[in-house]
Amino acid sequence: MEVKLHDIGEGMTEANVNHFLVKAGDTVKADQPLVEVQTDKMTAEIPAPFSGVIKELRVDEGETIPVGTTVLLMEKGGAAPDEIPHQKPQGVRARRVLASPYTRKIARENGVDLESITGSGAGGRILDEDVFAFIEGPGNGVTETEPDLVAVDKVEPVHRAGSEKDGDVIPFRGRRKGIAAKMTHSLQTVAHCTHFEEIDVSNLLRWKETLKEGGQSVSMGAYFIKVISVCLKEFPIFNAVLDEQNECVRLKREHHIGMAVDTDDGLIVPVIKNVESKTMKTIHKEMKELTVKAVENKLSIKEMTGGTFTVSNVGPLNGSIGATPIINEPEVGLLAFHKTKKRPVVNDQDEIVIRSMMNVSMSFDHRIIDGGTAVRFTNRLRDLIEEPQTMLVELI
Repeated sequence: MEVKLHDIGEGMTEANVNHFLVKAGDTVKADQPLVEVQTDKMTAEIPAPFSGVIKELRVDEGETIPVGTTVLLMEKGGAAPDEIPHQKPQGVRARRVLASPYTRKIARENGVDLESITGSGAGGRILDEDVFAFIEGPGNGVTETEPDLVAVDKVEPVHRAGSEKDGDVIPFRGRRKGIAAKMTHSLQTVAHCTHFEEIDVSNLLRWKETLKEGGQSVSMGAYFIKVISVCLKEFPIFNAVLDEQNECVRLKREHHIGMAVDTDDGLIVPVIKNVESKTMKTIHKEMKELTVKAVENKLSIKEMTGGTFTVSNVGPLNGSIGATPIINEPEVGLLAFHKTKKRPVVNDQDEIVIRSMMNVSMSFDHRIIDGGTAVRFTNRLRDLIEEPQTMLVELI
């Protein structure tokens, strides 16, 4: 029987074959992962449709194939792995390795054989930290750390596909190829315009510390996303889609905010749904969960689609004062928050004071939004951030 690449995501047309988890002659169980593939949005495993024997691998690792391509051939029958006697014939795996696609990726890129590792997860599942501990060698413990909202520290793999006389060669496929296509399409379709604003976040930082002293924790990122939702209610043109075919602009009632996450495999944008009806605590919790999933390649298609506006918080990277972000088309707006820095500022009394200042970059689709509207949007955003107590009135 042919096992084919099926559509594992909305709009998917092709995928890159990352790594085969079986070889010809292996006996497998139903639902056992056979091959790991990478689309422009996610990494996924294709499972065995039934118990049987692998007869032939029909594509090569590293190959990009369209949906419907036969990946391998299987034959029904043969003993399931758990029923095979202790002296197993050559070619049959000693045990099924339980590990996520991202964990397999870490192991593969660091030359680690997962069958040499004892997993500490449920059912013997091999976790990322198990691989790191194996790489570091015996005696080196693994310390659990809370993941950052932008990226998670981990072993930095070297992505080499080969080398030439004048340098190394890295592959241009999978997510990176998908990102390239999407960004190019956006630049060729949307009339990009970007303007900049500076915001005093001194009061917001004090408010955040007050909450912390009271035993509550809400990130600035969660506050920014909720503030954006308030602004989108007042300026719905930024939460819209241009329907050129029907010559109209469709305003969206629900605020599905995408948040750009930087990963080793490239930029990915998980979406927090219905921000308009969620508390900042809930937004904070979902941000953390989605960020970890993004870094570990565990996001579902549902968690990566349906966005109506995107936010990029590059401030925690501490290296950006401005940018011209590319809009996540068909959305019409994207707001980037940059690093916060203490600067001398002249206040209303003509006094020079030290304040914590942050820059923002606002990209919008000039086909349907005028510059004045964009300025009024960021002015409202600035006011809500500079005086956080005003949010109480908005949320009542």
